[in-house]
Amino acid sequence: MFFYTLDNKRYHTLNYFYKRKFGEKVFKVSLNQGLGCPNKIRGQGCIFCAHDSADFAGNPKDDLEKQFESVKSLMEKKWPLAKYIAYFQAGTNTFAPLPLLKKNFESVLKIPNVVGISIATRSDAISSDVYDYLSELNQKTFLQVEIGLQSMHEGTTQFIKRGHTLENFEECIKELKKRGIYTVVHIINGLPYETKEDMIETVKYLNHLDIDGIKIHMLSVVKDTELAQIYEKEKFPLLSKEEYIDVVVEQLCYLKPEICIHRITGDPVASDLIAPQWLTKKFVVLNDIDKEMVKRNVTQGCKLP
Repeated sequence: MFFYTLDNKRYHTLNYFYKRKFGEKVFKVSLNQGLGCPNKIRGQGCIFCAHDSADFAGNPKDDLEKQFESVKSLMEKKWPLAKYIAYFQAGTNTFAPLPLLKKNFESVLKIPNVVGISIATRSDAISSDVYDYLSELNQKTFLQVEIGLQSMHEGTTQFIKRGHTLENFEECIKELKKRGIYTVVHIINGLPYETKEDMIETVKYLNHLDIDGIKIHMLSVVKDTELAQIYEKEKFPLLSKEEYIDVVVEQLCYLKPEICIHRITGDPVASDLIAPQWLTKKFVVLNDIDKEMVKRNVTQGCKLP
């Protein structure tokens, strides 16, 4: 059996990581500070991003404590005895004055049974004083910072208007890791005109950085995005479910087994999704990844030297 799992998976599961760290079930409660994005303020924004990409987070009109209780009450129906990680998911969650960030982050730590904070942000949106504050926060609680990369390939990042360089991303990871902060990187498979080899190369690149976790997404074309307009005109090829599974399994084979898999497929809102429609069947995709790994008799990291 693969070492980093409790449920016969062949990759390093998040359930394994949380159970080992906290000794019990932990789930994330998604929150919305109502913050903007520096890339959008510069006048572009990533082409795949909708104007309001916070569908699973709390209502920004509510204070954080009310948001937390609302989202938690839904999750508790499935896991009534779990502990919580406050997940600042929506927007760029370090893109604000430090006093506001301190107020918001500290407020959720007072909520009973909160065992950690997860902060989703961009590599070009963390100032030096925020880095120092994150270091302090990391001494108070389990801190997890999520950074979007999407692809290591410059041509792709320019096409999707990512708005920062690979050098900027690498510097951000170094700053977080030298402070001992648990770091998760987001990547997207199926970006326009990338090959299977391109996607695998992005994972191999991440092996050389000191990251702790990864979120693997499939590109989803959703309404009211620049990507949707491009797709309508160009009809660039999207990965089929079978192609996506093939890519993910190969990526896992080349990914260091110590890196935890926090997500392994996309989870778009069905009413907003234009393509691919197979993404609405999340558990089918998850099960098929498991089956393919068994069929090939592979595990995470098995193709590493």
